[in-house]
Amino acid sequence: MRGLNKVMLIGRLGRDPELRYTAGGQPYVRFSVATDDSWTDRNGERQTRTEWHNIVGWRKLAEICNQYLSKGRLVYIEGRLQTRQWEDQSGNKRYSTEIVMNDMQMLESRTAAGEPSGSHPEPPYESTPGDSYNEDIQVSDEPITDEDVPF
Repeated sequence: MRGLNKVMLIGRLGRDPELRYTAGGQPYVRFSVATDDSWTDRNGERQTRTEWHNIVGWRKLAEICNQYLSKGRLVYIEGRLQTRQWEDQSGNKRYSTEIVMNDMQMLESRTAAGEPSGSHPEPPYESTPGDSYNEDIQVSDEPITDEDVPF
């Protein structure tokens, strides 16, 4: 039996997307998305917890995210979990779990997100098999630093 590795999130971008390119010229984008969970504790007080998710997208989807998304935008992200491993400058093994996105939908207009309306219409995005992550592409093993965390 095959396993299932699927993530679906609705949340707000914690920072503007960062578009970069692999050594082979493939575009990829990184950004974070915040999701909130709320509940009432034993004392009847409302509690909220924010969870931050690291997102990475490839090819055409990366270019679309870079062009149309910005900090604060409400988005739907669909993808799969992936954990990367690298060694830091001190030789310690480090790990980073991220969501490799294969679908993204903007859930509010730019004006609703507080952005000025521009001349760029928001495109629908349908992922295609060629847009998903390719295991042959090498990603930078650079660790996430304090500057990458939006809070």
